[in-house]
Amino acid sequence: MKVKGKIIDLQQREIYYGEVEVSNGKIANLKPITPEPAEASYIMPGFIDAHVHIESSMLVPSEFARLAVVHGTVATVSDPHEIANVMGIEGVEFMIENGKETPFKFFFGAPSCVPATPFETSGAVIDEAGVKYLLEKPEIKYLGEMMNYPGVLNRDETAMAKIKLAREMGKPVDGHAPGLRGEEAHRYIDAGISTDHECYTYEEALEKLQHGMHILIREGSAARNFDALIDLLPAYPDRIMFCSDDKHPDDLVAGHINKLVARALARGFDLYQVLRAACLNPVEHYDLEVGQLRVGDPADFIVVDDLEQMAVVSTFINGKKVAAYDRTLIPRTEAEKINQFEATPKKPEDFRLKAERDQIQVIQAIEGALITGSFTAEVKKENGWAVADPARDILKIAVINRYGEAPPAIGFIQGFNIKEGAIASCVAHDSHNIVAVGTDDQYLCEAVNLIIQHKGGISAVSAENKKSLSLPVAGIMCDRDGYALANTYGDIDGFARNKLNCNLEAPFMTLSFMALLVIPDLKLSDQGLFDGKAFQFTELFV
Repeated sequence: MKVKGKIIDLQQREIYYGEVEVSNGKIANLKPITPEPAEASYIMPGFIDAHVHIESSMLVPSEFARLAVVHGTVATVSDPHEIANVMGIEGVEFMIENGKETPFKFFFGAPSCVPATPFETSGAVIDEAGVKYLLEKPEIKYLGEMMNYPGVLNRDETAMAKIKLAREMGKPVDGHAPGLRGEEAHRYIDAGISTDHECYTYEEALEKLQHGMHILIREGSAARNFDALIDLLPAYPDRIMFCSDDKHPDDLVAGHINKLVARALARGFDLYQVLRAACLNPVEHYDLEVGQLRVGDPADFIVVDDLEQMAVVSTFINGKKVAAYDRTLIPRTEAEKINQFEATPKKPEDFRLKAERDQIQVIQAIEGALITGSFTAEVKKENGWAVADPARDILKIAVINRYGEAPPAIGFIQGFNIKEGAIASCVAHDSHNIVAVGTDDQYLCEAVNLIIQHKGGISAVSAENKKSLSLPVAGIMCDRDGYALANTYGDIDGFARNKLNCNLEAPFMTLSFMALLVIPDLKLSDQGLFDGKAFQFTELFV
């Protein structure tokens, strides 16, 4: 096979018109050709998402691949700790095997924090022996994000043992330390942590870069740090990468890493530095078997019409064309429906909360961020019960244990702005219990019971309508066609924003992080209200 176009040589920092010759899945020859035609497409290495949780797309790996290749993505560095928190090692092995159903290049990590904390109920535990078992697999390229940064700072025996295992095997350790600065950040990095994708200010990322870290610029469906961090690229072109972290299916249909490349080029950044971040740096850091358009490399490359829009004409993986003109060429495969879901239907009275005092701590959801704020407010009371107050946008939030019978944990939250109704999701990092936000106990109960009925999914309810999306694979992924799923998800997401009046750009993605205790400030687990800064439970009524 031969492909002609303007070849972008990252190593030599040059562009020349030529021919790419492919044989047996590898680049056999790169030959300059003259004269150059008036119009020609560009040929460049394929894009790599340097940190993503495939599960957050609600797609199994084989379906994620079908959508991603359309945008020129040929590989991902994938941390499977979402399914690991539900299904343990069995879940990680499911992701590996399902990914092998396609030519797409999935490179997985060994989840380091399962469960993420001891302050929530999860479906599995992966101990030191389990991490060792996974790290020994050739498909496992690194130790997944070390979210237990307090454990690292305190040199917790278990956390340090997992880091030591990875380093002894020559595999990097991913980090997760939002807002960590100064001496604490240095201690965290010095423990052997090589990356962070959680920086949300220029100053934080710069400090970590100066201390030797690699920084991943993230643009997901909820957390978006591109604008804050992209100016770091010129000074650190060899230690910046692009990632999505968590991306819902409708956003994946719209674009992937190609969008970040186009945005960076539109801002005037150097083409070769931008492509290094999108294509080469992940390969070098994680030792990935992804070609970089060199003779002898795997034939992983893309063709684009121009360098402004980064609209992908075609995508090749190991010399096989897998996408052409906005159309995936990867066939669908059937996925096994593994799951663990024991919760039974709830009643409205299960969500009642006695008003113990006049003041409550309120979680404050923040648009475009995984961190939350917090404040104290006067509680609204009805017949001695603490209730939501939509007029002040102080709604009730509940987290329900999906792995057994237990009363819901109840709190209050601001930022969703729902006027009447509720939304709920079983995509709730990282233990994937059910999380719901609503204006009263009846709506909360209806939304939660839709999730329980499907043994996982998302839902939205109002007085006039009920909508739900079933996620039968581990309660967090769907086995349906990815494009059909994106349409269904988009319908429910639009219902939450337009009919329920939720003013968040990504209501369900934001909701999914309200139980993630390892990201400050105030969160809610199935066991109670949690102070992420003090890293301990706190009182709702104050």
